[in-house]
Amino acid sequence: MIRLIPDGLLSPPPLRIDGNAVFIRPAQPRDWKQWADLREASREFLVPWEPTWPPDALTQTSFNRRLRRQAAEWRDDETYSFLTFEQRTEQVVGGIGLTNVRRGVAQMGSMGYWSGRPFARRGYTSEAARLLLSFAFGQLGLHRVEAACLPSNQASSGVLEKVGFTREGYARAYLRINDKWADHVLYAILRNDWVAQQGR
Repeated sequence: MIRLIPDGLLSPPPLRIDGNAVFIRPAQPRDWKQWADLREASREFLVPWEPTWPPDALTQTSFNRRLRRQAAEWRDDETYSFLTFEQRTEQVVGGIGLTNVRRGVAQMGSMGYWSGRPFARRGYTSEAARLLLSFAFGQLGLHRVEAACLPSNQASSGVLEKVGFTREGYARAYLRINDKWADHVLYAILRNDWVAQQGR
């Protein structure tokens, strides 16, 4: 279910997408402390799978800069970034987003996500991915959503396969992760795949 949140502080549209165990919505300034605390507590868990963190990665100034950039990207139909929250506690448990949105003959975007260490392997990321796909294929009207993960990241591959992505290929030195160019396994899901899943 999708509903608006009456909160004038949000720069992106005040959107909240609810699932059973989690909901996703764009980050707001008041989320900084929870987000920073979870990222810091999960640093060793996340660093092997992410681009190198800048020295000020977790500061409030950096977070606010991130929010301004995300708002501009949302307005320009380029990127749609969300935080993932546990329904029961409304605590930040991770993040998910759709980047590099391409229109015209492509109508596609790329999905990425992260989970804090205390909330890994609870099904939260899979549910957040389903919520994002409903937004991508519904409100955004995309035809295709892509994703990529390191070959060694079995947990990430498991999430993608669980929500219906198909493995399509292998890209050498695809993204710079943890300060090194890294190979990635490529996945994608089409709108027709998603619609068929929902009908089962």
